This record gives sequence, structure tokens and C-alpha cells, in this order.
Amino acid sequence: MQGRKTGARVRGRHVSGKHSGADSGQDRARAVLGGVPVDLLTAGEALARIVERPCGGHAPLAVASINLDHVHYFGTAGRWKGALDLAGRSGGAEWLNVIDGAPIAAKASALSGRQWPRLAGSDLIEPLLDHCEERGLRVGFLGGTSETHERLQRVLAQQRPDLVLAGCWAPQRGLLSDPGANRELTAAIARARVNILVVGLGKPRQELWIAEHAAATGADVLLAFGAVVDFLAGRVQRAPGWVSSNGVEWAWRLALEPRRMAKRYLVQGPPAYLRLRSPARVPAGAKPVREAPAREPLRPLPVPGGFAPPDGRADVAVLTVTHNNERDLEDFLGSLRAETADLSIRVIVADNSSTDATVAVLAAHPDVRLVETGGNLGYAGGINAAARYAGDAGAVLVLNPDLRVCRGAIASMLRRLQGIGSGIVVPLLADEDGSTYHSLRREPSITRAFGDALVGRRLSRRPAWLSEIEYDAEAYRYAHPVDWATGAALLVDMPLARRLGSWNESFFLYSEETEYFRRARSAGAAVWFEPAAKMIHRRGGSGQAPELAALMAVNRVRYAELHRSAGYAAVFGSMVLLAETLRLGGAGHRLAVSALVRPSRRAALPQAQAPNSVQDGAGRPFPQGSVIIPCHNEETVLGGTLDALAPVIEAGTEVIVVCNGCSDASAEVAKSRPGVRVLELREASKTAALNAGNAAADHWPRLYLDADITVRPETVRAVFEALQDGPLAVRPAVDYDLAGARFLIRSYYRARRHLPGARQALWGAGAYALSAEAGKRLGTLPAVVADDLYIDRAFTGPEKAVLDCPPVLVRLPRDVPGLLAILRRTYRGNFEQGALHSTALGSAAGILAGVRGPRSAFDASVYIAFTLVGRRLAASSRPGSIWERDTSSRTGSAAHGTVS
Repeated sequence: MQGRKTGARVRGRHVSGKHSGADSGQDRARAVLGGVPVDLLTAGEALARIVERPCGGHAPLAVASINLDHVHYFGTAGRWKGALDLAGRSGGAEWLNVIDGAPIAAKASALSGRQWPRLAGSDLIEPLLDHCEERGLRVGFLGGTSETHERLQRVLAQQRPDLVLAGCWAPQRGLLSDPGANRELTAAIARARVNILVVGLGKPRQELWIAEHAAATGADVLLAFGAVVDFLAGRVQRAPGWVSSNGVEWAWRLALEPRRMAKRYLVQGPPAYLRLRSPARVPAGAKPVREAPAREPLRPLPVPGGFAPPDGRADVAVLTVTHNNERDLEDFLGSLRAETADLSIRVIVADNSSTDATVAVLAAHPDVRLVETGGNLGYAGGINAAARYAGDAGAVLVLNPDLRVCRGAIASMLRRLQGIGSGIVVPLLADEDGSTYHSLRREPSITRAFGDALVGRRLSRRPAWLSEIEYDAEAYRYAHPVDWATGAALLVDMPLARRLGSWNESFFLYSEETEYFRRARSAGAAVWFEPAAKMIHRRGGSGQAPELAALMAVNRVRYAELHRSAGYAAVFGSMVLLAETLRLGGAGHRLAVSALVRPSRRAALPQAQAPNSVQDGAGRPFPQGSVIIPCHNEETVLGGTLDALAPVIEAGTEVIVVCNGCSDASAEVAKSRPGVRVLELREASKTAALNAGNAAADHWPRLYLDADITVRPETVRAVFEALQDGPLAVRPAVDYDLAGARFLIRSYYRARRHLPGARQALWGAGAYALSAEAGKRLGTLPAVVADDLYIDRAFTGPEKAVLDCPPVLVRLPRDVPGLLAILRRTYRGNFEQGALHSTALGSAAGILAGVRGPRSAFDASVYIAFTLVGRRLAASSRPGSIWERDTSSRTGSAAHGTVS
């Protein structure tokens, strides 16, 4: 409807005073309650911020009422946690979160030591409408029914004749998830030139809709005020003052609308209240959400329809694994070519020894990079094979070949990825009949496995803690964070992909994506679902074979065994066994029960069939070389280090473990790994172990690896190839495993990354490698503590290099005593070689150069404090009297890093 003036004034609080422009948020006091940020404001301050926005000319302001219902949806463990955080990053709304519920007000007041009032939307709306009347601002209402809007118009015409009513919109609920309908709706609102839009769609829909469409409406302020339309129209009676003042307005509304409000107040409310009781924090001064790092602009190819060549920059590298996918490929590649009108896309296909015409079909597309693996490596193995040829790309997109990418899907995923900064984005998957495929998943747990075992896909509206699969249709309508999703399609930020490294090939098929997503979340990365990116999934029926159906069940248990305690994994496995036992009518379920009851039968299930020699996609054999691992009482970590090296051992790489002065079972652990040579010395000396390893080794170049370092096969290849005709000494890139580390430890290593040596020197990675010429020059190593520092100082700048390759993973101390033990040994080694003062000066300069703000300044102070203490401990220790060791990373789960 067209804008018109209606009604007489209703008495309300008048808002006056100078308006200072748009709220920058920098002076905003905030508390984080139940995982939700809450702005601590008086009524006057809140009203001032809202009414100033129409004159600000900035991003639209969205106002949310924070109550227990909001905490349920958007707080800790809520389905939509974090879903509103990105709004301000991509030109959407800036959120003002005002206190509504009585528990929120009480918690904020107790936390801050100052009484804060409740600011319900029904309290704020009258003075806001007063202000709109005075200034001629145009008001619109979205949500509710047509009948309610008609009643609202009559009431406003009588009570507020000077109010400019720009329009009322009552879209059907189903249309709110339709992109085309939303475009028409937002365009209509924009044409009506609305200044303030009252959105009453109910939680969480109104907040999600605002986050997605605020900018498109053209409105200056959007108020997520729920039932305000019903209150203004007189359809629902407001609670008396004494009810609200005593914090029991919920009981009043429950009495008026028991059927509609019972779930909100009686089912969802109590858990939300418990979340609210969890520790909260008040930032000294909240700032706007930090902008994500800028990416290079998306650049279309000169000729749309062609894929990017192997060299040069691409926006996206698509990795696909095929095995007898002849009939899928033309549609798949055709849909990708359509996307090249907007993006530069490099396509790499790893074929797992197809027996149909898959390879011939791919050969007809010369701009597709074909990698023939030489065997059936499984899904993870195929992804790893293709990933070696991703090249210079902004992101990696893993896709099943039985997908058809809908137009614009990849660009939508990239935009969401840019919003979250670094992480993984998954699209909306649909079946061929257009129905939504339930691709979103929750982290596996005992209770979820139990719920899935009992009812399967029935009772889809059961609680989240009883189902691993997300069935709720609402979850597939809006962008939000998720635990993981099926591995058919996922976009990974390239820096994150390099940090995570290889997919875990031990799964062959199924659960490899669960494990990959878990590692991403453990690394601090965000995982988001993007409904605007749609792909059609044929789901070719790979799970129909009984052996594969059984493998799916077994791999769920393998995942639990990898990431949970033995007791937890056993109970989880019993839930999976229950599920399979209840479905014994199927051959796959019978086979799964057999494999679960007798683990020895797992070997008969499908597994990777590797080629006879480990080759890359170009057919090059693995380069020759030796790996030497000095080891002193490392039984808790040595197994993981050697398991990661298993593929290169199979490829013919010589691996020698030198146990020096070991009094534990390190030697037995090493001897249990096929192909590993074990030397045992009585002397507890690392350099003696290195010299003994050199004397026993047959090949050059040689990689010297600490016993607690995880290294990937592609890293070993990069090291050996770099030393064939390049520098004399190299070390690989390094990444830190900080899982479970204390706050101060994390702070120390954040600062340490800024050290020049952390990017240029051979020390500090627990791994370095030498060519034959370097080994001949060095000869026998002297008895020094810091062997890596000795090696680094033996070669000049052009003779050594730090490689840009998949990093080694260094297990770091989890607590302060562990870090101090390492620092005492490190500084004693520096003093021994006369490098204590030079390294201290370089460290100080690097740390100071890395200070960019309060956080980095704090990290620098922590680093300097640990440095001073470590130097003092080193000065007071007697050389040669003790080999300091960090034990915190060698106990419990910390000693078991993920091997990929």
C-alpha cells in the first residue's frame, strides 16, 4: 500500500537531543550472556541510538530484543549461534542487542554492578513512533496476518494521524525461504522508501531474515520486535505493569496463549536459563566486528567456458574423485563451465582406476587436469592426489562428480567464505526431484547414535541431542554455522586447506569428511552452511553394495576410536551395533554386525588399493632418501610419527630410529612398524644418535626428524626434491599443535611466529634436511645441545632455505612447566654456541616489529617474560646434567596427534 498519514498521538516517552550520527559501536558497553552479546544501555541511550540512524547514512541498524528465547536460538549450543555475527562484514545490518527478558537484566546487572532496565520492543515502540511522527519518518510493518494489518491500520488512523505508514507486508511463511519471493518482497519495501521497518516474524526467523535482507530493503532501521504488531493492533493484550515489573510476563503470555507459548517457556526456556548461568564477560569497550581479510577480486576468464590452466592464479581449484563416473561427467563439467562466466576455475580430477569410459570422457576435455592414481585410493586418497595440483588458488572446492552445480552457487559460497574470513562453506544439496537432501550433520555422540539407532529417519523433529542428522526444514533456509556436512561438496579457504593438510586415507570411504571437519573446527576455523548455493546431487547409489553399507557403520566406530577415549568409543560402538542389529533384514547390516562384533573381519571390507609404487599424478616415483629419527624415551609419541611416515616407507624411503639411552618401550614401538630400522645406543645423546644414524644410512638426502613431529608424505617429497639440485640444507614449513594448551602458552607462540628465525632459519621446526654435499662438509656432529642451531650457523644464506610446502606439525607444551623446560634447554644450547645474545637481540626486534595492537602487545609481554625466566633457568643449570623435556604434550590425548 502507498504511504499515508494516520491517527492521533498516543502518550509516550519523548526522545530529544542532538543526534551524533551513526553509532560506531566503539563506546558501546557490552556483556556476553549465554553466548549472546548484549548492549548495556538505558532506555534513553537505546532510543537515541535508534532514532539517530536514519540520519547517519551508514549500514542499516538492526535492533534485537535479547531474552531467553534469543539465547535458546543464538546463544551457546544454539542452532543459530554465530549466524548474526557476519551481518556487518558484508554490507548487512549492524546489530544493537537490547535487554528484554528479566533474567537477562538480572544477569547483566549482577555482572556489571549497575542496574540495567528491561527494554522490551513493546516498551520502545511507542516513543519511537512519537519520534517518527515528529520528523515525518516512514514506518513499515513486516509479519503477522493480513487481518492483523487491517486492524493495525484502523488503530493507527485513529490514534496517530501524523504517522506516515509506508506499507504493511504479510508474506506467507513458506515464501520467506524462496529467493525469488524475497527479492520481490525486499524490492517492494525499498520502493516504499521505508525508514523504520518493524519485523514481526517471530524468533529466530525475524533476526535471520534481517541479517540476510536488511540492505536490500533500503530501510535505515529494522526492529526485530516479534509480537509488537499484535500489541499495537490490540489483538494481544499486554501484561499489566505489576506483572512486568515482577519479571513474570512470561507467565501472563503463557496463560493467554498456552498452545503457542508452552514450548517456548516450558521446554526451551529452562535450558536457555542454564546457559545464561554459565560464566559471562563484559568487554571494556566493544568494537564492531573485525572485517575479514580482503581477498583478491573475482576475475572472470577472458573466454568464459574454459577452465584455468595449471599455472597462474585461479579463484577456485575444484578437486574431484572419479571411479566409474562416465555418465555423470558431461553434466558435471558443463555446470562448472557455466560458472566460469564469473570466476576463474581450475579443475583437477583424480581417477581411481575406472573400468568404464571415465578416462576417455575426461580426455575429451583438455583443460581438465587428469591425475590417474594407479589404484583405488578411496575418496580421501583421491582428494589428496588431486590436491597436489591445486596450484595458486584462493580456495579449494571438493565436489562429487555426480553433482550438478546450479548457476551462481560457487560465487555465493565464495562470498560467504569471504565473510567468515577463513573456514569451510557447504552448499544446499537437493535431490533430482527438487526436494532438499538432509546434508547437515551434528558431531557424533552416544545419545545421537542411540536416537538414530532406535528411530532412524522417523520422528525427525526429535531433539538435537538425539539425532546426528539435521532434519528441520528451517535449518536449510538460512545461513548458519554447522558442525559438518556430507563431503559431496565443500569449499575450503586455501590457507586453511594447506594447514589441515591431507585427508585421512585410513577411512577409504565414509567418515573421512567428519574427521576433516573436526580438524578444521579444532584449528579454530568456522564451518558455515550457505543456502544460496544450490547443487543437485544424483547420489549414484554407491552405498547400495552390502560391503560399503557395512563400511559406513564400521567407519563411524573408527572415528570415535580416533577422537574419543576408549570407554566412550566402546559405548558409541555399542549404539552403532544396536542400530545395525535392529535392521538385520539387510545384507549390509548383517555384514556390519559381523565386522563390529569381530573387529578382525574389518580387513575384509573395502580399503585402499594403492599402486605398487607411490607416484604422483605425473607418474614420477617417490624420490630416494633417508629419514633419521633420534629418540630418547618417546614411546607415547613415536608411534604417531612413524605411522605418518608409513606411505614413504612403502615407497622405499629408508627410515632409521636411533634410540639413545631409552629406558621405556620406544625401541619396541619402532620395531613394531614395518620397514623401520632400529638402532639402540646406551648413551643418552641426541648428536650421538644423529651420528650413528648417519653412519648406518645408505641414501642422501637425509631428513632429520624429532620423534614427536608429524610429517606428511608430500612434505618428505618436497624436502627430498628441493635438495636434489637446490640448496644444501632446508627445513619444511611448520605449524603448531596447540590443542589443549593453556592461555599463556597460546599467547607465547602467537608472538613467536613474528620471529625472523621462525620464517627464515633452520631451527625451531624439529625437522631439517641435508644434501650429500652438506653432510660431507659437516662430517661428525659435535656434542651440542641445539643441533638445529648448529646446522643453521654452518650454512650461509644462499645455501639454506625454508620450503613453502605442507607443514610439519609440532606438538607444543600444554602448560607453563612444560614450556619452561623447553626454554631452559633451548637457551642453554644457545649459550653453549655463543649465540645467546645475538638470538636475544633478534628475538626482541622481531617481537617488537609484530606489535599491532593490544592483543599483540600482550603476547609480546608474555613472550618477553618467558624469555627472561628461561634464560635465568638456563644460566643456573649445569651443562650436561639434565635433558629437559616437556611432559605435558606426551600424556593423555595430547600425545596422539591426528595422522593424515
